[in-house]
Amino acid sequence: MRKLMILLACIFCHWQLQAQGYQLTFQLKQYTGGQICLAHYMGKSFYMADSAQINAQGIAVMKNKEPLQGGIYIVLLPGRQRYFEMLLDNKDQQFSVSIDTTDLINKTVFKTSKENEIFQSYNKFLSKEVAPQDRQINALFAKRTAADSAAAKPMQVELGKKLTDFRSNIVGQYPKSLLTSIFRAMKDPEVPPTPPGEDSTFGYRYYKAHYWDSVNLNDGRLVRTDIIEKKLNRYFTQLVAMDPDSIITEADKIVAKTRKDKEMFKFVVWWLTYTYETSKYMGMDAVFVHMVEKYYVSGEAYWLKDEQLNKIISRAYSMAPNLIGQQAPPLEVKDSSMKAVSLYTTKAKYTVLVFWDPTCGHCKIEVPKLDSAFNASWKNKGVALIGFKTEGTKDEWQSFIKEHKLSGWIHAWDPDAQSNYRRLYDVYSTPVVYLLDEKKKILAKRLGVEQLNEFLEKMETKGGTVRK
Repeated sequence: MRKLMILLACIFCHWQLQAQGYQLTFQLKQYTGGQICLAHYMGKSFYMADSAQINAQGIAVMKNKEPLQGGIYIVLLPGRQRYFEMLLDNKDQQFSVSIDTTDLINKTVFKTSKENEIFQSYNKFLSKEVAPQDRQINALFAKRTAADSAAAKPMQVELGKKLTDFRSNIVGQYPKSLLTSIFRAMKDPEVPPTPPGEDSTFGYRYYKAHYWDSVNLNDGRLVRTDIIEKKLNRYFTQLVAMDPDSIITEADKIVAKTRKDKEMFKFVVWWLTYTYETSKYMGMDAVFVHMVEKYYVSGEAYWLKDEQLNKIISRAYSMAPNLIGQQAPPLEVKDSSMKAVSLYTTKAKYTVLVFWDPTCGHCKIEVPKLDSAFNASWKNKGVALIGFKTEGTKDEWQSFIKEHKLSGWIHAWDPDAQSNYRRLYDVYSTPVVYLLDEKKKILAKRLGVEQLNEFLEKMETKGGTVRK
């Protein structure tokens, strides 16, 4: 009896181990060879999850003891030119798929996967009912006549209601399915009529306040769809004010809502960090620094190895001393005749500080442009121009200055390598330009000559003040 109990226990444990993994069997009617691949969404991109060879009977099996993360998966047929989507729940990962390439939507059949049966019913509805009507509506609008547009609009409303009703029916019948979570996340807030006494911003404020109401930020399955990335992108580009303080406040609020799901927390923190590290808008590096200091330095970025983590933290620390609105780090260096030069003893209404290299191709174009703008108008605005040599020999530097007649500048360098300017000013390529105010607070950075000229013009118009 004891041996039987041990045997049963072993079988049960083995079954549990198998149940935790996945086994996906694909039967392809038109193939007797080749490779089938499985990929998943992650934001706007796709990432490979698995692949398998198709045997002579047209069967391919993908399996592993470790389960796949739930989400929308792409099944790529041999040649990777054709594909179809399917859903993977965190638990429903043991099923088979019969694939007929003559009609991937209507003739693909899932066995023992309720999640995909629901998904297939939705795809068939889109194919048979939504798509034909949508083409008809678009054809009417394409004619660009008042009569055709008038005829298309009620059809458009009717189609929208039909789509909404179909989705609502699925949500009602299968409240815990992945498709329900996707439909809810896709839903936009319905803004009520403006109440008496409210101003014209009521609609915007209501929409923004309720934007995340239907999105389950504790459902990690949504990470492997394109829904969350789209929602984040729209929120931070269209609804949040484009200044670092507002973005930081909203970022922390959203991250706080993801705390119960490791996958969602990881994705949202990563997306915010990467988006604002690589932002094309000036000043957004402050958001990147905040994200790193709050979520990476604290040890919450569990998905990173030490080497990766240290690189991100090091990058943030190189940006932290030179954020817009902060005091520029001190520079105690030498001029071309080896006399002491100090940034903070250089008195001027504005200071343009440019780090450049006389051997750099881009510098050879931009530095003369800076000189032209300086002589044409900046000097009259009270601008001091400090050029700081980063690379090249002293002779190359002085020859360039003489050849291009860069007079009126303060030409500086650090022959003793004491200033630590690379880290303090984040100088790892050239040219790098900073604009400082009278008290050496950073007003702008990494602007081209034309942008810098426009910025100075606006500063003069505003009377020398700038919004943080």
